[in-house]
Amino acid sequence: MKFSEKLKQLRNSNNFTQDDLAEKIFVTRTAVSKWETDNGYPSIESLKLLAEMFNTTIDELISEEDIKIKEDLELKNSKINQYIALGGLGIAVVCAICLFFIKNAILFGMITALAILGACLYFTFTQLSLTYYKDKKLTKKQLAYNKFREILSAILIFLVLFAVVRNI
Repeated sequence: MKFSEKLKQLRNSNNFTQDDLAEKIFVTRTAVSKWETDNGYPSIESLKLLAEMFNTTIDELISEEDIKIKEDLELKNSKINQYIALGGLGIAVVCAICLFFIKNAILFGMITALAILGACLYFTFTQLSLTYYKDKKLTKKQLAYNKFREILSAILIFLVLFAVVRNI
């Protein structure tokens, strides 16, 4: 039986609403709803509180299937974050290149702001995509890819700064 089914069964057998359960373990009703519909999983702290409340163990609450589903969900989110990061990188690079050819001060300011926004998207979502891999042992290919991203980041910063300084 999956965690979502176990949680719903335990909650109903103890005559708790989702609101009641959420209040007792210090989360929102939405969080409990997500757990019961397989759209999310509780933190380890919430699992401890659930196990204590229902007089069971964490091992009895979660199954191997739940662990696999959670890992798949984390990997999917990591990939989405990578795509957003690459989109931000694309915006930043295109804007940085455009900065070399723009003479209009207002347009230059707008493109600079867009380049900085793209760079911020890239840096933020790159870090978010790497959170999945922090606890995993990285392959040589993944390590090389991470180094490539760091080098690309340095080049991007240099391009934007050079274009800004050149036009000041």
